[in-house]
Amino acid sequence: MKPPRRPNSRQSAPDGPGVPARRAALKLLDAVLRRGLALEQALDSAAQGLAPNDRGLAHAIAAEVLRRLPDLDALIDSATKQTLPDDAKARFALRIALVQALALGTPGHAAISTVLPLVDGGPRKLVHGVFGTLVRQGVTLPEPPTLPDAVALRWHAAWGDQMIADAEQAIALPPPLDLTLRDPAVVPDLPGKSLIAGHLRLDEKGPVAMLEGFAEGDWWVQDVAASLPARLLGKGSGTALDLCAAPGGKTLQLAAAGWQVTAVDVSESRLARLHENLERTGLEAEVVEADLLKWKPDAPADAVLLDAPCSATGIFRRHPDVLHRVRPSLIREMAELQGKLLARAADWVKPGGTLVFSTCSLEPEEGEAQLAAFLKARSDYAIVPVKPEELPHGVMPRADGRLRLLPGTLADAGGLDGFFIARLVRNT
Repeated sequence: MKPPRRPNSRQSAPDGPGVPARRAALKLLDAVLRRGLALEQALDSAAQGLAPNDRGLAHAIAAEVLRRLPDLDALIDSATKQTLPDDAKARFALRIALVQALALGTPGHAAISTVLPLVDGGPRKLVHGVFGTLVRQGVTLPEPPTLPDAVALRWHAAWGDQMIADAEQAIALPPPLDLTLRDPAVVPDLPGKSLIAGHLRLDEKGPVAMLEGFAEGDWWVQDVAASLPARLLGKGSGTALDLCAAPGGKTLQLAAAGWQVTAVDVSESRLARLHENLERTGLEAEVVEADLLKWKPDAPADAVLLDAPCSATGIFRRHPDVLHRVRPSLIREMAELQGKLLARAADWVKPGGTLVFSTCSLEPEEGEAQLAAFLKARSDYAIVPVKPEELPHGVMPRADGRLRLLPGTLADAGGLDGFFIARLVRNT
């Protein structure tokens, strides 16, 4: 009779201090890089049961790895005799350890000791050895970070050398925190600068809910670029449809500007945030949970804002996961959906009314190409050129009146997210 097997103490022992956050970071990176999930989408599952501080640390580690992935992998490959598979746990553990030591200011002994429990056996020795070798060599990460090859090739073909340089600079720095004010005359006493009326870009970040004016509903967080589509509809007393509305920044803008707003989105969870913000700000809008490919309004509106679903590559500095999970197939899929939604939305505008189409994408297929195809199919629509005075100082529309925001836009002031925006009128 064989004696009973002794339990594996290494596997059954509880994680030591700091390890749960690194384990969650590993799960987050696996979700993004292997399963193609968005970082925010994977966070609740990966960080389940963690204290808020550990949850925040796990997110920060994973996001910094995604910002610097090509450079981290280059360092790892320089110190291994055989190239580790992209999805090897040892590679993931080394990415986490190195980014802490080289970018996040974690002492080397803490960076390595908190990732070793993530691997077992031979890989543990490998991780310890490679990390030690690189630290002794005094390696550093390049500044600015390097874009993934596939992204750099795609964006270079569309926008050229300068855009690539600007994108690398943009991802190197934490993005600013922008506030859109409910009433431009009510400015919170917070250190910052205004890029356009009704906006404040903060000099320092802190817990959003603790900032002056949050509880009173005086403002909401919204990148200044994301605020421009609704701004182009101006003040209004008529009806407005905000399509693909959640989480609701544009709905709040339209309501604050006097429009009678119907906000439509398919996501129940994201609409919950819209309801919360409406209650906090005291603004009013009709909120509809519906699939826009099946839903239609009872009557045409004076204004329609379609901030269409897209690859979201324009917000890469806030969500670096898009650099690694967005593939050409997803861009094509999103472009096809945008075309369908734009065709439907165009029928919901009154003659003489305004349609604003926007995407937070840096892909021409999700912007310029969509507009060209739409205008070719719809002779009843024409561009209403965006004017420089409607934009932050230093931001200029294209010659034909469209607005294309690239990573270098207002870089000296903290930059803007990438967007494509067009304003059109339906001819009577």
